[in-house]
Amino acid sequence: MKRILVPIDFSKTSEYASIIASKIAEKTNATVYLIHLIELPKGVVDMGTSSKFSIPESMLYLRKVKEKILLLKKEFFYEDITVKYFIKLNSPFEGIQKYADKIDADLIIMGSKGHSNLDEIIIGSNTEKIVRNSKKPVIIVKKNPENFRLKKIVFASNFNEDNKEIFSKIVNFSNTFNSKIHLLKVNTPANFQETVKAKEQIKDFIKDYNLPKSKINIYSDVSVEKGILNFSEEVNADLIAIGTHGRSGLAHFFTGSVTKNLSKNSLKPMMTIKI
Repeated sequence: MKRILVPIDFSKTSEYASIIASKIAEKTNATVYLIHLIELPKGVVDMGTSSKFSIPESMLYLRKVKEKILLLKKEFFYEDITVKYFIKLNSPFEGIQKYADKIDADLIIMGSKGHSNLDEIIIGSNTEKIVRNSKKPVIIVKKNPENFRLKKIVFASNFNEDNKEIFSKIVNFSNTFNSKIHLLKVNTPANFQETVKAKEQIKDFIKDYNLPKSKINIYSDVSVEKGILNFSEEVNADLIAIGTHGRSGLAHFFTGSVTKNLSKNSLKPMMTIKI
């Protein structure tokens, strides 16, 4: 992992994203790119494209933004971590994707409140759109991760073949931190599978991977969403990892409502990787 993109709007949740980025960068020697996006009228794509943005008020605003970024950098990142920053005129959804591609980011880490707030630039609806469409892995964080250690990762899946590519990325990620992977299959009344068959399916799924620290878990609950949340709390997971499909958000064996509720209700950091 070489490059981590962190959208910041100076909210508490973007500070939490910075904390996780710092911890991951410290372990991987990655460069962190902080980006603050200013959404302005359509047609304005970058600083300096129009003279009206050179008026004293605008220059003062940009200077204040830069000062806040430098304070955030000083507060949340050690001096030996390389941190760069951008201040760009763009919509959050387009800007995050554009600059993730521009720097060839290996990971996007972003805060989310899970609900709309016009005072925030990086907000729930934008987070959801990034999760659905990003080609890059995304970590969503909603609470202070001061004890974030990445010792326990819950990988929730249906363990079909099309999840193997994302699982390879999760295995590589976990190896960096020497994490234990909890392989989780949630049984629900509407979609029940015998425990023996479910375990056989998971064993077949992971047979080609070197997993020094892992455990197979079959968990029953009233819904996939509740199963993931309840199990993650029981094992005190540091991170929930899930595959995504662009059209339906989080993993395709979830319904649309489960997708929204899971991202809204989970207070654990959540990694999503597009299948």
